[in-house]
Amino acid sequence: MSVPYGGDGPEDDWAGRHAPSLDDIEALAHAAFAGLPPEFRALCPGVIIHVMDFPDDDTLAEMACDSEFDLLGLFRGIGLAQGGEFTTGQMPNQVWLYRRPLLDYWAEHEETLGHLVTHVLVHEIGHHFGLSDGDMTAIEARADG
Repeated sequence: MSVPYGGDGPEDDWAGRHAPSLDDIEALAHAAFAGLPPEFRALCPGVIIHVMDFPDDDTLAEMACDSEFDLLGLFRGIGLAQGGEFTTGQMPNQVWLYRRPLLDYWAEHEETLGHLVTHVLVHEIGHHFGLSDGDMTAIEARADG
């Protein structure tokens, strides 16, 4: 839905805005994670969230991506399907969010950037821990509510 130009507030002044930075996306991701239901956050306590402009070449190859814009996020860690047990020397659970692909997707769809970041975060963690799409939709709805 288009809104006619003519507002006087700073939210109406797109000419002076910059694209969200890596730090902006990271802040959105941390706020999104904090707003998720406790039982979902308990799946990966202490998860580390990283934000990069694009996935590195090794990740693109591993995920069989055709373009650096194909991947919005990635979970790396030990999920329930892998036993879910933390062992000494193991890297902590981590989520990688990719700023430029997120922004590209956001520009092409009708949803807020905050909702998109929450969606990707929930799906990266949820799929790794064996949750269904229905489970993740319910978790997102609780986070939005």
